[in-house]
Amino acid sequence: MDADALRAKAREFVANQPTTDRLEFLRARFDAGLAWVHFPEGLGGLGAPRALQSVVDTELAGTPDNDPRRIGIGLGMAAPTILRFGSDEVKKRFLRPLWTGEEIWCQLFSEPGAGSDLAAVGTRARRENGRDGDDWLLTGQKVWTSSAHTARFAILLARTDPDLPKHQGLSYFILDMDQPGVEVRPLRQITGEAEFNEVFLTDARIPDAHRLGAVGEGWKVAQTTLMNERVAIGGNAAPRESGMLGAVAKTWRENPDRHTSALHDRLLRHWVDAEAMRLAGQRLRQQLAAGAPGPEGSAMKLGFAKLSQALSGLEVELMAEDGLRYDDWTLRRPDLVDFTGRGPGYRYLRAKGNSIEGGTSEILRNIIAERVLGLPSEPRVDKDVAWKDLPK
Repeated sequence: MDADALRAKAREFVANQPTTDRLEFLRARFDAGLAWVHFPEGLGGLGAPRALQSVVDTELAGTPDNDPRRIGIGLGMAAPTILRFGSDEVKKRFLRPLWTGEEIWCQLFSEPGAGSDLAAVGTRARRENGRDGDDWLLTGQKVWTSSAHTARFAILLARTDPDLPKHQGLSYFILDMDQPGVEVRPLRQITGEAEFNEVFLTDARIPDAHRLGAVGEGWKVAQTTLMNERVAIGGNAAPRESGMLGAVAKTWRENPDRHTSALHDRLLRHWVDAEAMRLAGQRLRQQLAAGAPGPEGSAMKLGFAKLSQALSGLEVELMAEDGLRYDDWTLRRPDLVDFTGRGPGYRYLRAKGNSIEGGTSEILRNIIAERVLGLPSEPRVDKDVAWKDLPK
């Protein structure tokens, strides 16, 4: 299907859509294949080139949307993983309510002892009574889980064989968050709010049908999620002077009496960096249109974190003592992070997490060095050691 045919299909869909109800409209759009055009027919798409999604989005501008920021984990991480590794039944069950926003998703990867070293996760998944084909029971703790307090389902990495080396004994599951044995507790952050959570699992049940990939191939499946996550964080389409840059530029224009030549030069350098990243993001999305995301997304996420922290620091310096004032310590549990709707103090504090979430900057530099630049890997003495024998 070419752009003209897709444009005509989108216009016909809008003209013939009998309902103005938001949810019914979104369901109908999914069923018409106008959700993700590059997905297969029957799963929200038409099997068209990914690059043609912008044609549909342009034609449907102004119609009800699925509030993509609120369901970003589902759209950017769960959906591509389910599409690649899920059974036909799993795809049909989860993709439609995921895209319409009827079911919120979270990601249960990090643990208190397995953050940067994700392959060290210790949450155990064991088959009930040890019989093939039965449910799995999960016990362990996850941490830094965005939106767990609102999520209906989670993508989860767990250890199914402690006798194998850490990368080999993992499996990947979809977890129903609304069941006994799943406890979500808020994690109060430096900003005072709690968008993150810790999750405690005690014999939480997962049907084997909700396993993605083969038993023991969880690390392979997780790589699909992680690569898409880094693109979702750092490679989103954005207009010029948007996001953190837009917020800081607005503060600059509203406070001309605080300008100095040194701050002006720094702002211009950051503006150029932001524009270079925006254009690089366009190139990355062109690559995505031709296939799955690669390690280049790590570079975008790394740059995003560095730039956000530099911009928020400049804004605090610009505001001087006013930039240090922060009294919004209310324990909120937001659905999403809003950098632009809060003050300079919030932006400065919250940006500190950008170099941790979605993969630490140190880990991303290793990925870029090894997979983009082709440099030798760091020595790893635990690569062939059974997980149970590793120091804990």
